[in-house]
Amino acid sequence: MIQAIIGALLIGFVLSVLGSGGSILTVPVLLYLIGMQAELAIASSLCIVGAISLISSIGFIKQKKVSWPHVFLFGLPGMAGTYLGAWTSTFVTSDIQLMVFVMLMLIGAVMMWRNQSSRCKAGELNIVKILSQGLAVGVVTGFVGVGGGFLIVPALVLLGGIEMWLAIGTSLVIIAMNSLVGFVKYYSLLSNKGLEFDWSVIAIMIAGGLVGSIAGQWISQYLPKAILQKIFAVFLVMMALFMLSKSII
Repeated sequence: MIQAIIGALLIGFVLSVLGSGGSILTVPVLLYLIGMQAELAIASSLCIVGAISLISSIGFIKQKKVSWPHVFLFGLPGMAGTYLGAWTSTFVTSDIQLMVFVMLMLIGAVMMWRNQSSRCKAGELNIVKILSQGLAVGVVTGFVGVGGGFLIVPALVLLGGIEMWLAIGTSLVIIAMNSLVGFVKYYSLLSNKGLEFDWSVIAIMIAGGLVGSIAGQWISQYLPKAILQKIFAVFLVMMALFMLSKSII
């Protein structure tokens, strides 16, 4: 359980500093450190990341670092997409879900390494692309249990025309919205299968994540995000290769 707490601290830290990436860590922690069944790990991940993101976003909301028009433009179609993604997952095996998850980790690593979101300048608002990408990110969220922040943050900057500092807070609110819908759908689906959630583990992970989030918000004032993103990108590749090797074995 100590490993799970350490993992939760790291999840909260990454979410608060980068506005993304925490959900990509949650599934592996639940799978390999706690030994949770794949379907339950994916569903529990949505609950954990959603709760951490929601509470972490409060600080950003108080500081007025959330763009509500973008929350609704990106978040509402994202919620619909999340429900669709969770429903689609019933037609595939958990092995396929995990393989898609590994591919997303590699995509996330590339995006983190390139650091597009912090290099680009805010452009004009592209409503159609925001709506469509919000829907697409939602489907990914529901299908493999990730918040999709590593896709949301660059989209908000490149397509939404907002600054990086505003995109992070906005991303946390959107992640919370998407995760809530996805978890509710998964809870219904898995409960009908007779599977039970380990609420004690979920509570510990949320608590640890919140502590990590608080620490991350304080430390982020002194650490360069560009370097953190590159370190995290390398970590994602290592984690993806580890998960791939476990799947092959």
